[in-house]
Amino acid sequence: MKWLEISARVDAEGAEAASELLNRYAYGGVAIEELMSKSGPPRLSVRAYVPADDTIGEKSQVLREAWWHLSRARPLGRLRCRVVDEENWNDAWKRYFTVHHVTPRIVIKPSWRQYSPQPEDVVVELDPGAAFGTGLHPTTKLCLQALEELVWHGMRVLDVGTGSGILAITAAKLGAGEVVAVDIDPVAARVAQENVDLNHVGDQVVVQKGTADAAAGAGFDMIVANIIASVIIDLAPALATNLRPGGKLVASGIIRGRTSEVRASLRAAGLRDIVSQRSGDWLALQAVRPR
Repeated sequence: MKWLEISARVDAEGAEAASELLNRYAYGGVAIEELMSKSGPPRLSVRAYVPADDTIGEKSQVLREAWWHLSRARPLGRLRCRVVDEENWNDAWKRYFTVHHVTPRIVIKPSWRQYSPQPEDVVVELDPGAAFGTGLHPTTKLCLQALEELVWHGMRVLDVGTGSGILAITAAKLGAGEVVAVDIDPVAARVAQENVDLNHVGDQVVVQKGTADAAAGAGFDMIVANIIASVIIDLAPALATNLRPGGKLVASGIIRGRTSEVRASLRAAGLRDIVSQRSGDWLALQAVRPR
């Protein structure tokens, strides 16, 4: 099978808008990666894949036109499209994904790398596949840091937009007693289940296809939602409903310019004590459902 690889370099503000656009067409989600820069603000790469079937010429043209219109509203890099074999699609990104410490305790280990853990390490073994969740993006790091701080033994956690399952698996390894991981993308749900099995946390983590509504009213002690601002805004009422009184929401994937909108939606849903953590132009918000 062949794939159309779509990529572009954008700034932090353009990354969210570009992701929303590419998500309409992409198979398995959109990858956002930070590019190292010796000077100036960091740049980001957005990347997605579309099956190269008989309609690929039409899809490519529609994408390029939509990208052009979007670039009129905000500066975006040139959209690059190229056809790649499935083998290249699966393996090319692995060259850049190595073992890394996200926090002093949490270690993300690609399934094909070797690592000798220290006694205090919480090691999450990961094969992101097509689900694009490596822990390298600032918003994922913010969520992992929040999990390390907030997860307590036996708590119930809901991971909305689980992707590769990285946050759900980490919550389980930090001591959560029950974790429900949901994603609307069937590819992500499959990859997340494979990573749950790889990490031997199947007794704690249940993977489902769906959104926050899939577990409506389930009384979670914590919800983590690492998605994008517009989706968090839409899901705010469902996220609040799923929290038990006193439960905490960690919402990330929020570009700095949209923080006030997300805050307003969380307040309108009844959540309080909203605080933020920031990494560059990206933020994570924590909020509590009042008792």
